[in-house]
Amino acid sequence: MAQAGRVLLASVDSTNAEGFRRAATAPGDLPLWIVAREQTAGRGRRARPWASPPGNFYGSLAMRVDGPAAQIALRSFAAALALRDAFVALTGLPQVFALKWPNDVLLNEGKVAGILLESSGPVLCIGIGVNLIGAPPLSAVEPGAVPPVSILQETGLRITPEAFLDALAPAFAAREAALAAGGFAALRDDWLSNAARLGQPIRARTGNETREGTFETVDAEGNLILRMASGPVAIPAADVFF
Repeated sequence: MAQAGRVLLASVDSTNAEGFRRAATAPGDLPLWIVAREQTAGRGRRARPWASPPGNFYGSLAMRVDGPAAQIALRSFAAALALRDAFVALTGLPQVFALKWPNDVLLNEGKVAGILLESSGPVLCIGIGVNLIGAPPLSAVEPGAVPPVSILQETGLRITPEAFLDALAPAFAAREAALAAGGFAALRDDWLSNAARLGQPIRARTGNETREGTFETVDAEGNLILRMASGPVAIPAADVFF
């Protein structure tokens, strides 16, 4: 991947939406990091609203990709590892960060960051939201979900969005290079070594179906392997609850 450009906006509806707009009007600018001080229509997975108060990190990397959808989706693992790399570099606290399948980063077992991949044709936007200085109240999240936390709340460190991007952009470039050179195998062991609740009971909900079992591993395709009484089940996408 070529070195990504950067643009910082005061306000935008959604950094992913802005990424697609810029890909359509100036495709030569890709790859491009787009960071906004606030979002007016931020969203998470399954079109859930993403609270976007000023001071947190709202950014997207718009890039050109090719290959099957399942392969493109593996960028969520690269992004999660890059987020953890950036957190550790900025805080010096590797022991407090963990990765929650499929696309969250935890700090002291609370959700500090989320990732949203969206694609349109050859363009992929990797949206990233990080609670740098504030987190939504517990009442704003789904019952049973991991409670939201912020970097400031948990560590006392005040990190600006610009400083966070300075750490995140090179971290993602390194993880993307590893993925391009070695496939998911180049990331899998590192991701698993930082996985939250590995080997422990979890619930995985897909649509109206909820399965309970032990989080056994993530397979070579990135599927969650849930060990149930009937045997192991590969789950490609789900909401996971602890």
